[in-house]
Amino acid sequence: MMIVPLDLLSDLLGRLSGSIGGLPTIAVMAVPFIVGLIVGFLVKKVLKWAIIAGVIVVVVAYFGFFGLSLSALGDLATQYGPMAAQGAIMLFGLLPLGLGFLLGLILGFIFG
Repeated sequence: MMIVPLDLLSDLLGRLSGSIGGLPTIAVMAVPFIVGLIVGFLVKKVLKWAIIAGVIVVVVAYFGFFGLSLSALGDLATQYGPMAAQGAIMLFGLLPLGLGFLLGLILGFIFG
């Protein structure tokens, strides 16, 4: 028996008409997408300030007011990198349909 794409689409839409924990499935799918849109918008706005702060740090380090060494940055990455990765894994594990969150994040960043 061959599965026709139309049957697959109707099966998918049939599953969307149900509920998860008393909430409609569409609402459960929309929450990570909307959160992704908001986070993407905020990341775009914060990124501008981060670039400005990075330029200021480089200029201050160039003039010798602030010590900037790659070994110190490597130590910070070694210390806090695994915690950041674990937090990201937990975020994607807790959010249902993490693909919706990623899509919202990308759209919020592009159009924010």
